[in-house]
Amino acid sequence: MIVKSMSDALNTGNAEESLLNLAKFSEANAVRLAKELSESLNNSSTGHLHNKIGGQQSQHHYPIPLPASLQQTSNNRIKSNRPSREDSALQTAKACTESILASLTKVASGGSQASSDLRTLETARRQTDAAAKDVQDALSLRKLASYATDALGARRYADAARAVSDYEKVHPSERAKVIAGPHAIRAYERAKDVLQRTVLEQYESAVSSSNLKGLSELTPLLGMLDLADKGVGLYLRFSQNTLGNMIESDLKQGASNRNLDEEENETSAMAVCSQLAKIFNVAVTHLRHHLPMVAFSLGSADGDAAMVQLVHAEVENRAIEIIRNFMSAQRLGVLHSKAKGVGDRMEERYLSEEALDEGVYGGEDGGGFMGMTSTTNVPDKSMRLEGIDDCGFKAELGTFMNMNAKLDEIALLMQHTESYERFIRHAVDEVNKARELRKTQRREEKKRQWLEQLVNEGKDATLEESEKFDLMEMKAQADQRVQDVLPPQTQLNEVVAEVGGYLSVMERALLLANFQRAFFKVSIPDDRNYTPITILKATRSPNAAGCLALQTILVEECLYAAQQSTLRAFATGHSGTASVAANLSCDVLGRILLQFMSQRAEAGSALLKPGDGLISGQGGLGQAALSVMSTAQKGLSNAAKGRRGVVGSDDNEDERALMKKRVEEGIARSCASLNDLEVAIDYTQRLEEKLVSEMESTFPPGKRPTEQLQKCIKELSTVTDAYRSASQDAAENLVAIIMPRVRSIVSECVGQDAAPGTSFMTSGTSVVSTVRMNYNLDDEAYEMAQISEGYMARLCQLLDELLDPLRVHLAPSLSDAVLLGMIGGASKRLEAAIKKSQFTALGALALDSDIRSFINFIKDRVDSEALLSSATLYKTCNSLARLVQISHLMNVDDLEDVLDLISSSKRKNMWDLTLNDAKAFLNLRVEFESRKVNELLQEWN
Repeated sequence: MIVKSMSDALNTGNAEESLLNLAKFSEANAVRLAKELSESLNNSSTGHLHNKIGGQQSQHHYPIPLPASLQQTSNNRIKSNRPSREDSALQTAKACTESILASLTKVASGGSQASSDLRTLETARRQTDAAAKDVQDALSLRKLASYATDALGARRYADAARAVSDYEKVHPSERAKVIAGPHAIRAYERAKDVLQRTVLEQYESAVSSSNLKGLSELTPLLGMLDLADKGVGLYLRFSQNTLGNMIESDLKQGASNRNLDEEENETSAMAVCSQLAKIFNVAVTHLRHHLPMVAFSLGSADGDAAMVQLVHAEVENRAIEIIRNFMSAQRLGVLHSKAKGVGDRMEERYLSEEALDEGVYGGEDGGGFMGMTSTTNVPDKSMRLEGIDDCGFKAELGTFMNMNAKLDEIALLMQHTESYERFIRHAVDEVNKARELRKTQRREEKKRQWLEQLVNEGKDATLEESEKFDLMEMKAQADQRVQDVLPPQTQLNEVVAEVGGYLSVMERALLLANFQRAFFKVSIPDDRNYTPITILKATRSPNAAGCLALQTILVEECLYAAQQSTLRAFATGHSGTASVAANLSCDVLGRILLQFMSQRAEAGSALLKPGDGLISGQGGLGQAALSVMSTAQKGLSNAAKGRRGVVGSDDNEDERALMKKRVEEGIARSCASLNDLEVAIDYTQRLEEKLVSEMESTFPPGKRPTEQLQKCIKELSTVTDAYRSASQDAAENLVAIIMPRVRSIVSECVGQDAAPGTSFMTSGTSVVSTVRMNYNLDDEAYEMAQISEGYMARLCQLLDELLDPLRVHLAPSLSDAVLLGMIGGASKRLEAAIKKSQFTALGALALDSDIRSFINFIKDRVDSEALLSSATLYKTCNSLARLVQISHLMNVDDLEDVLDLISSSKRKNMWDLTLNDAKAFLNLRVEFESRKVNELLQEWN
């Protein structure tokens, strides 16, 4: 069998034969490869190679003898087809393995010889390349030395400097220097020395004469000639003189253009800002024109860093002097002390526990408590505001207009300084980047030379050697401490921070004064203090909750003052001042304004107390409503006296209409004090969004001060939560105030009140309640209940009369909260009444109908779409959910259905009745025996 490939050798039916064929194929392949390798290496004849390797072999085989075991196995297989004891499978496998190993050994010996020859050739090639490079370097040295000498003679200094720079980049070996000759090296050294002295002399002359053109031409040559260290000092001297002259010139020109006398120059904030602007502009212009060239030409000697330091030092000295003079002339230190005292007194006034008792919130002002119950406009409102006790603000700090103007001037000054600060910090960042780039370039060049030296020494430039060099460089750089271009906190930063501190304290006093002014304005009765609520959609239904809701000007004025104060601090660009302003707004909004609005909400709720306030109770209108009506009656009577004729029935109708209108206005204004909390929630969220947007457009992202400012702004979310909590508390307080009337209504309707009826005001009519709760119905009583008005309709009517004035004048969320609170109280009262009743099967159906009517009544009056879902409504009002569960429990047809009802309701997490509750209500069904009820529920338990 002729074997042409390994697959052919294995394509037999016998494993032993396949191994033997594989060994023969490996032998033949090894002979062929050895022949080719030997011929390529030695280029000798086949006969010579034949004698050297193996002695005499047949002409068909290359003389690589087979192992004896394999030859024996082969001969035995030829002699006999039957395998002998020696011709076993193990022997055949061993023989094949020895054959393959022998073949590979011969191939490896030839490969070792080839590797040795290749290394010899590689060494020779390296030596030849090194010799060629040395010759090339020698020729370059001669050419550059000659070119530098010629250019220097022709006074082409730039060309000569480039030739000198290129000469130093050659990095020749000792052999290359010998080949170039000593005359070339001496010519180069002489040309370089003369060129250095000449360029340096001309550079000094250009600096002395402020020859900008000469400096522009010679500065790039300094780095090429190793004169960067000397050039830096000269260029800084030129920059200092030029910068000082330009600043002085611009300041003098600005003073002459303004045509101001010396005293006004010192005190005018606009003049100070103009001076700072000219200084900063000169510095910025100088750096923009000169820093790129200095960084390129003198960067190796840190000339760019020195340039930035010089410019900043010149600017800082002058700017600090101007700002100090401004602070002294404007007496900011004195104003700071006064503003702090005024602010502390205002804060103590409004945060003290006696604030409400002492009348600092407006108190009784002849027109109603805190301006909510009186409807009489005050013509001398501005005079009353001027006469208020402002804690010494006007006497010590001046008017609001003057204080605002002064703070604007200070903010403008800080804005100019911060603009320069950002530019100089940007220049520092760019210098640091250039430093890092030059450091990287030097490290890479040093690494290249080091690896090249290894190659010249006959060593391998492996990855390990490269990493070893990087490690040594990192250690060396760690020991070297690079000096900062500018310190993190300069003297100019400290002065600006001091001005920012003055601004913050004065801003606090002004903000508290604005709040105080808003507090007094809203406490004076005036129609202009009330506007329709602005946080609702304009497309709402005219009969929806909050359709007549009002709000006061309190929240708008206070939030506007806080926004103006904070945005003014943001406009300075100083992150520290902006953070203080944001914290100040959070503090004032979250403490002083919150407490004031909470007190107003509590007072407004008190005025709405049924029977004692503006809402009618069991005994009719209260004292507050009667006081309003009396005022309206006096006004109408005075108007009637001025008319001619006799006062008749029309006047009485006008009087009743006017009194009704005044009461409604009083209710609306009382509700406005609660609505202000909801408006504050919305306005505070808008303020936070506004400040976040302003921060993103004003302050650089990713910086630590910016992140700190963002955290300060996020504190407004805490203020929003505080307003939301206060709004919920106000709604609960109002519910607690009207809850006695709700209980009274339920008691009257279900028949638990001893009074024969209830008189209530609805369009001037009086209605007496005569229907009582009764669920012990037979067929005739059930039919009568279906065609007559039951107690539930009467209950819903009375609750609606109590709720409707609040629902239309409260914000929707507050209206829903009050409604659910009332329904919760009514539901508890109804549950107590149900426990005292007896039920027939028809009575249980009547109860289910009444509960459904009650739920429909509630859903018709809620505003939130979520509460239209029964499941959400039940979760929100647990007492109502219990009523529904009681209705379901009472309407079971058989006691056996009770367990299924309870189990299915529990799986839905909609069952709140306890075992005792279930027993008590099931025992009310006259058809169910008490014994069976107890036994059934005992099994369930």
